[in-house]
Amino acid sequence: MIIRVLNLGQFRFDESHMDDLNACDDAVETAMAARDQEQLTAALRTLIDEIQALGQPLPLDSLEESDLIVPGADATVEEVEALLNGSDSDDGLIPGRAPQA
Repeated sequence: MIIRVLNLGQFRFDESHMDDLNACDDAVETAMAARDQEQLTAALRTLIDEIQALGQPLPLDSLEESDLIVPGADATVEEVEALLNGSDSDDGLIPGRAPQA
């Protein structure tokens, strides 16, 4: 799986770590539901840190198709909302699993 983090690059990610990303995605969803910018920034930072820790960075000149696009940690609530509204999924940023309640 290839994950693109906006303004950072692409990472090859082993799908065996998806539970780690889904937990981070749940925090993003919680922040979005509360429309809490501070909480969103922290959740995005944690998500991006997980991607960087568990993924393998691709060369900057690599143009592989991304399976998943994650906004940068500085994204606003409105920007993330637009990204979520533009997706065909109700699963949050990480497709394939509904957010946990």
